[in-house]
Amino acid sequence: VQLQASGGGLVQAGGSLRLSCAASGQTFSSYDMTWFRQAPGKERERVATITWSASTYYTDSVKGRFTISRDFAKNTVYLQMNSLKPEDTAVYYCASRYAGYSEYAYWGQGTLVTVSS
Repeated sequence: VQLQASGGGLVQAGGSLRLSCAASGQTFSSYDMTWFRQAPGKERERVATITWSASTYYTDSVKGRFTISRDFAKNTVYLQMNSLKPEDTAVYYCASRYAGYSEYAYWGQGTLVTVSS
């Protein structure tokens, strides 16, 4: 199983980015997909999850600004990030876990998002 994250970059505060995570080697529809982030000197944080049944979760700091979605035909999960803030600067990772399991079995390599003020 491989997860390939992409879409990071440098953006000014207030701008937008869309992250993508392409999955291969797994039955995509049976997995919950999550975006995590880790800022320098901070612990990893769960940002957003979309379950196999399309339920979503967002951490409070991104509610109303970020949207997680998935395209089953492309085996890809997206994170649309709008109204970006400098505090959103982090390495963003996608991860997957089999539906009903608590552990994330597979992780992508991370993509850096830098938001300048």
